[in-house]
Amino acid sequence: MSIGDKIKRLRLRLNLTQEELANRTELSKGFISQLERDLTSPSIATLMDILEALGTNLSEFFSEQKQEKVVFTDEEMFIKENGENGYSIRWLVPNAQKNALEPILVTLEPNGCTEEDDPHEGEEFGYLLSGSVTLFVGNVSYKIKKGYSFCINPASVHYIKNTGKTQAKLLWVATPPSF
Repeated sequence: MSIGDKIKRLRLRLNLTQEELANRTELSKGFISQLERDLTSPSIATLMDILEALGTNLSEFFSEQKQEKVVFTDEEMFIKENGENGYSIRWLVPNAQKNALEPILVTLEPNGCTEEDDPHEGEEFGYLLSGSVTLFVGNVSYKIKKGYSFCINPASVHYIKNTGKTQAKLLWVATPPSF
């Protein structure tokens, strides 16, 4: 991206006209217009004045920000299978450890059971996509059917068991990431 185009984008984001930016920087509207069309180049001092008027600085302006990944494909997702306990976990967002939340898809075969999760900070949310399961939190159990959701504070040992006769699928989100 060119300097002029980047300045124009910043100016438009702040809803400033070329004339308003020119007045804030004591430059002419014509100079701002030429700059945005890359017909002229500013001195470092002038560029610093323009960037200050736009609420940024040289280092932020020239830093190359990577486009954050938003959509993830099947091939990018990591799967952990535990045949002995009859479940699999699919991490829906790769590298979710750097995020504030971690969504996974849990598949439980009939009588399959996740491993017990020790108490930890945060919150956990689940939505049952198919089947029926029982959620165990400490000494209490909750029957969950397709279309039901749950939200827990994981302050005690907790796990899920497929108590139905068909495979169960559960969207499970933890914050902070804990899986």
